[in-house]
Amino acid sequence: MMSSFDRFTYSFGAQVQGAGRVLFRLWAPGAEQVALILDGDTLHRMGPVQHGWFETRIGCAPGTRYQFEITRKDGHTLRVADPASRAQDGDVHGASIVTDLNDYHWQYPLWQGRPWHETVLYELHVGACGGFEGVTRQLPALAALGITAIELMPVADFPGPRNWGYDGVLPYAPDAAYGSPAQLKALIDTAHGLGMMVFLDVVYNHFGPEGNYLGAYAQDFFRGDVHTPWGEAIDFRRREVRDFFTENALYWLREYRFDGLRFDAVHAIGEQDWLQEMGQRVRSEFGHERHVHLVLEHDDNAARLLGRSAEGPFDAQWNDDGHHVLHALLTGESDHYYRDYSEQPADKLARCLAEGFVYQGEPSPFRNGTPRGEPSGHLPPSAFVLFLQNHDQIGNRAFGDRLTTLARPSALRAAMALLLLSPQIPLLFVGEEFGSRTPFLYFTSYDDEGLATAVRDGRRQEFAGFAAFADEAQRQKIPDPNALQTFEDSIPRHADDAGQWHAWLHALLAIRMTQLVPHLPGCRTLGAQAIGDAAVAARWRLGNGAVLAVAVNLADTPVRVAADTIARTGGADLLFETEGALAALGRDTLPPDSFIALLEPAA
Repeated sequence: MMSSFDRFTYSFGAQVQGAGRVLFRLWAPGAEQVALILDGDTLHRMGPVQHGWFETRIGCAPGTRYQFEITRKDGHTLRVADPASRAQDGDVHGASIVTDLNDYHWQYPLWQGRPWHETVLYELHVGACGGFEGVTRQLPALAALGITAIELMPVADFPGPRNWGYDGVLPYAPDAAYGSPAQLKALIDTAHGLGMMVFLDVVYNHFGPEGNYLGAYAQDFFRGDVHTPWGEAIDFRRREVRDFFTENALYWLREYRFDGLRFDAVHAIGEQDWLQEMGQRVRSEFGHERHVHLVLEHDDNAARLLGRSAEGPFDAQWNDDGHHVLHALLTGESDHYYRDYSEQPADKLARCLAEGFVYQGEPSPFRNGTPRGEPSGHLPPSAFVLFLQNHDQIGNRAFGDRLTTLARPSALRAAMALLLLSPQIPLLFVGEEFGSRTPFLYFTSYDDEGLATAVRDGRRQEFAGFAAFADEAQRQKIPDPNALQTFEDSIPRHADDAGQWHAWLHALLAIRMTQLVPHLPGCRTLGAQAIGDAAVAARWRLGNGAVLAVAVNLADTPVRVAADTIARTGGADLLFETEGALAALGRDTLPPDSFIALLEPAA
């Protein structure tokens, strides 16, 4: 089997080969002819090969700037960047750069990653954290806190100097606004030296609205008969399209040594069998030489794709159900998709803790009664990534509100304890570790004034269905995504009580890593139940036979509950409690905004 770090020939892009020669390839089925332009003026005719491919091999050095000049079959000519560019000279409209993928000297070449059950994810936005070098400087502090994996929001080249990343148009090129390919590799290398994994969020369901020229010469890349919120659907029926994205996943894992990928909104991909095909390809390429993890965001709760099997090659899915019900309990909100979680939320949280998904085929009121989800109770808790906040759940709010501004601090701390001391894989969002109250807004930087206006107006119109924004004057207060101030306001800052939040998380993560993580393999649920309107008790048998029992009350009033509902034996050890929880439990009461975790020894 090929080592994942051996030189690999990709179907797309410019690839440095031996003897100073570079292979250039482009799939352009709508082109009559294609020429390679080097350093702005020298043209080299690219030979057509079968099925719409054009290619040439010429001598040139890494660092050479290039573009493709495409003459379409209708006679129109255009110059474009390589859609599989490895780096750009400036922005998405400019020249691509010939890049030697083997030019970085790895300091930790023997790094093999970490098992999935050891994962504690920390999602961050590279631009808001100071670029690749800024993130690298923060790694030692995150490792000391107890974070075992950082997850980068998408870095694929997007238009302008700032963007969430989900408007990327060149999926193989790290955005130059964040730094160079070598700086990204140094970030990952540094993390590995600290014992941390690095995940990348990738977007394969759409391209951004500016800088994607594929439709001008490769219309077969898209489906004219299927439209999505982002435009024409990408046509995953085409082998070339499947290979473009499958090889992109392999590229990030192989060339940059990412430890895992998070696949954005894959429910929007029409040909779901491609997910299995791609996942199986990744598994076969890497085998057992190192730990590689694959995580989905899938609004349809596709349990069949999970479980690390041939049928389900993915490790886990983001558990939006878990977030939504916890958010509803912490804030009382019932607008929009929170409608699905506002009725009997404690019962729904109990199902989430015991079985993973809340919706496993039941009708969704928010979706007009459409059934949603698949049975998930057979999956281990580690098949679900649980979180209280992430980029979507903060940034998709009109003013980017964090939970620190919406919930009682004591209730939020109790929920944080549940997040970090339950067996599902926890995810924290940048700023949570120091109680940040700064918003995280949706931001862009489009040069096209018409597009910038359309995005701003569209963003404001999205909230017209919310009672708080029924009035046009209120919608006008929603920040303009394209304004520089919107980005600057989204840079996380420490709260006044940052030290308390940091100490809270550090203590919880220390307990997780020492008491729970070694025994998570083989963990299975023993059930969960609502014990109040906003209170739940849950139990799991760990891999070593011990039983983890937790109870949480997110209400501002106490709950009457018999102590043996939570701990079934008198010899249970206290793992963690909010102040006074254990003593109150001895009086058959769970205090307001409280959490307790007990560990019963193996029978």
